[in-house]
Amino acid sequence: MTEDFQDILPIDAAAALLVGRVQLPEGPAVVALRDGVLYDLSARFATMRELTESAEPATAVRAAAGRAIGAFEDVWANTAPDDRDTGRPWLLSPIDLQVVKASGVTFPVSMLERIIEERARGEAEDASGIRETILGALGGDVRDLVPGSAEALRLKDVLIDAGLWSQYLEVGIGPDAEIFTKAPVLATIGAGGDVGVLSESQWNNPEPEVVLVVSSTGAIVGATLGNDVNLRDIEGRSALLLGRAKDNNASASLGPFIRLFDAGFGLDDVRTETVTLSVRGLDGFRMEASSHMEQISRDPADLVRQASGAHHAYPDGFVLYLGTMFAPTDDRDEPGHGFTHHVGDVVRIASPRLGALVNRVRHSEQIAPWDFGIGALIANLAERDLIGRKNA
Repeated sequence: MTEDFQDILPIDAAAALLVGRVQLPEGPAVVALRDGVLYDLSARFATMRELTESAEPATAVRAAAGRAIGAFEDVWANTAPDDRDTGRPWLLSPIDLQVVKASGVTFPVSMLERIIEERARGEAEDASGIRETILGALGGDVRDLVPGSAEALRLKDVLIDAGLWSQYLEVGIGPDAEIFTKAPVLATIGAGGDVGVLSESQWNNPEPEVVLVVSSTGAIVGATLGNDVNLRDIEGRSALLLGRAKDNNASASLGPFIRLFDAGFGLDDVRTETVTLSVRGLDGFRMEASSHMEQISRDPADLVRQASGAHHAYPDGFVLYLGTMFAPTDDRDEPGHGFTHHVGDVVRIASPRLGALVNRVRHSEQIAPWDFGIGALIANLAERDLIGRKNA
């Protein structure tokens, strides 16, 4: 990957409150980016969970001192797996003990593509004809349809009569959102790392999304970017294979940093953010697309309420992928087969005020195995004398 470090940061990085995690020779560290330099905040926050559980994370980070560990330019240059010097810092996923949740079918376009996957039963070559049939039956634009509304319920009746009702329409226009667990705690990949697809999958794609960071109280404290990698052929065979389609080694990436909410950036800014996607293949393939958060069918705050509350607690907080409108239909290999990843693809997901999440695609089975779990993290922090102490 040849992304310049300046292209990874938000356009207003100098004003943004950016926090993340870096791998140091002694172990992972919580860091803040200040004037292009990364500062180790581990003495104040042993984990990102500890930071995001602060009463006022933005205020706490501004007050936290820490040693400089190097320029972001140098850390970014050392992050790509193939060129990494393990004796020097590199960028990690910005979260640690937070549960990784995701919401699906939150954009009308992705809702339609999920129905197509289901009816195609995972066969990419059948998708084009099914797409035309479903769009004809819908008879118009559903982008402004409010899930759970009377109009949505009327559309449900029409589709049932046409024999086109689907479980994806239920979560797309019904009252209840699809909320699922995307990955185990500590399993996410950061910017610059490799994301994985199963070698058996022949129809898959990136899912570029805005991701909210939520505390145990349900407070939304920040946002980042994510890639909710999706295996369309496997999920298309059966929705009960969602776990196999979604949760594999390196199948979820986040980053580059968490942008904490403060007076200059908040949830209203997330609601109007534009997310762009580019895929660059070793075969010369190029794909570009963009989407606008204003087109989401469920408000981000409502999705957080559906994920947590009296019905479901998260003592260490969670992150929530907000869903995507991207379901690429561009033919890549054979006419009518649509898009699928090739090994070596470089995926760039970006937005003006969250920066850019860049990852290379490899087979999940070939990526270095994930072996640093919760037990390893706790042992490492204890060895460094960073836990079992009261914060100042």
